[in-house]
Amino acid sequence: MRLLLVEDDNHVAAALSAVLARHGFDVTHARSGEEALQALVPEGAGFGVVLLDLGLPDQDGYEVCGKIRKRTSTPVIMVTARSDVRSRIHGLNLGADDYVVKPYDTGELLARIHAVSRRTAHEDPAAEAEAALHLGPVRIELPTRQVSVDGSVVQLTRKEFDLLALLAQRPGVVFRREQIISEVWRTSWEGTGRTLEVHVASLRAKLRMPALIETVRGVGYRLVAPSS
Repeated sequence: MRLLLVEDDNHVAAALSAVLARHGFDVTHARSGEEALQALVPEGAGFGVVLLDLGLPDQDGYEVCGKIRKRTSTPVIMVTARSDVRSRIHGLNLGADDYVVKPYDTGELLARIHAVSRRTAHEDPAAEAEAALHLGPVRIELPTRQVSVDGSVVQLTRKEFDLLALLAQRPGVVFRREQIISEVWRTSWEGTGRTLEVHVASLRAKLRMPALIETVRGVGYRLVAPSS
C-alpha cells in the first residue's frame, strides 16, 4: 500500500517511515501542508492512506484535512498531541477517518491504518466488483469467505482464509513475516512465527497445492499463481 506521511519533523518521519516500510508500506514523505496537497494530485495519486500530523509549518493540520477531503476520498488518519475530545470531534467532522494521539503504540497505529483501508475498500464499488479472486483452479470469494479448488469447496479456518486472501490479493509479491503477522493476527512478530508456519503448511495441505505458497528464505512468503 502507498502511504502519504505528512510530518514536518524529519527525525520522526525517518523513524516512522522505516517502521512502515518494514511492514510493506511504500511511504512518501511530505513536510508541509502544501507539499501534501500537491502529492495528492491527481485524485489521490494512488495513496491508500494519508497519515497527517496536525502541527505543520505552513498551514493548520485541520485546514489541510479539509482540503484533502475536498480533493479525494483517500482515508486520512490524524496524528497529534491534542488529546481533548473537542479536538477529536473537530477532526472527524472535517472528514478524518481516524484520530491517533501521541505518543502512540506502533502496533495500534498499524492496526488503525489497516482498518481504515479495509473500510474504504469495502465501500468502493470497484473493489466490490473484484470481490472474487481467481488463481488458476483456485477461487476465493471475499464477501462469503469461501474458497474452492476446481469447483470443490475447501473448508478453511478464519486465520487460514485471512492469510490466503492477503497473499492472493498481490500474487508474486513477497510479504514479510512481520507484515503478515500484523495484518492477519493483529499483533507483533514475537512469539507468533511458529503459528504462521503452521498455517502456511495447513493451507498447502488443504488446497493440495504445495507450490502455491512459496517460502522466501529469511524474508517471508509469496503466492505463486498457478496456471489455469
